[in-house]
Amino acid sequence: MPSQLEGAMDALIAVFYNYSGNDGDKYKLNKGELKQLLNSELTDFLTSQKDPMLVEKIMNDLDSNKDNEVDFNEFVVLVAALTVACNDFFQEQKKKNK
Repeated sequence: MPSQLEGAMDALIAVFYNYSGNDGDKYKLNKGELKQLLNSELTDFLTSQKDPMLVEKIMNDLDSNKDNEVDFNEFVVLVAALTVACNDFFQEQKKKNK
């Protein structure tokens, strides 16, 4: 039986490949695939944002090699950054509630 962390890693990989390659390279997300992933998997995050160019900005920030696609390594940067931001938010909330 996998550990909790191994399960989380497996889920991260599965989510990426569930969306990549639907329209092109199966190892990368194009802008449409990234938008679909964000809309489906991070619905609360996207709906809380008011910027209509958010997906475009995320794509530009993640696409470190500027090939107009996001590979798995670039995708993991997004997940890590969002995870850190969530952790920081919850730590602040704990401090306020003390």
